[in-house]
Amino acid sequence: MAFLDVQDLTKLSHMIRRNDDDRPTSPSWVQVYRELMEWAVLFSILRDKDFGTDTIIVCDGLLRSKVFAGDLFARLSDGFNEAIKHHWSNRRRRVYLVGIAKHSKVLDRYRLAMVLENILTTGYPAYTQVPRDLEERAYVWSEYARGDDRVTEGGEINRFVAGKMFFVKFGAGPRDPIWPVDVFLPQQEEAQTVLGCLLADATDGFPIPFYPRCLQKAHENAALVDFDFDILQDEVFAGLREALGSHSQRLDEFQLQDSDITQRRY
Repeated sequence: MAFLDVQDLTKLSHMIRRNDDDRPTSPSWVQVYRELMEWAVLFSILRDKDFGTDTIIVCDGLLRSKVFAGDLFARLSDGFNEAIKHHWSNRRRRVYLVGIAKHSKVLDRYRLAMVLENILTTGYPAYTQVPRDLEERAYVWSEYARGDDRVTEGGEINRFVAGKMFFVKFGAGPRDPIWPVDVFLPQQEEAQTVLGCLLADATDGFPIPFYPRCLQKAHENAALVDFDFDILQDEVFAGLREALGSHSQRLDEFQLQDSDITQRRY
């Protein structure tokens, strides 16, 4: 927010608003806030971290967003590019940025056509660039596919897209999975280098085959399950018990109740 010169969260995203007029708070604000935090963490890594070697930063999701107000996402993308240039000019370190999605409307739309036309059915890893006009046909809002390379003179500026989409097959089999990948727009000419490095990581992907292992490990570390989840739940109940005071025994009764008896089938 400091970099974007924004002092209020409601100015950062039009999807987070005040409820001073007693209007109900949007139920989606939590997801929006989480996405904003993810972009903030990426921004912090790029701007503040020193890299000891050439590095590829892999994001879980495509490099595009519609949660930022106005042209703030475009300015944030410029901040990413400034940081990448700084690492090269000061420390001679190449830092690449790429985003990978598990699903994409673009891939869903053209998957059958690709099979019929034998696209990415080679016996070796391969990739293909996705033209912007094909992207635009797959989205309800075409601006979600309009990058800097698609902006025409006098037309609307790019406010939501920071990546160039590729379809990538990391496996050597003709029916191995295909993933939508966004290469950071200023680095699209270096896509072969970026995707080649991702190939080395995806070859050992587990449990998802031919999917970057670094993302799978990151998800394992971030998922709140098992023992970590039990600790968090105990802390929540401890706070509720203190707030309930003399009525705290009702919380014990609640915890002993079976919330979903249909699970007994399994």
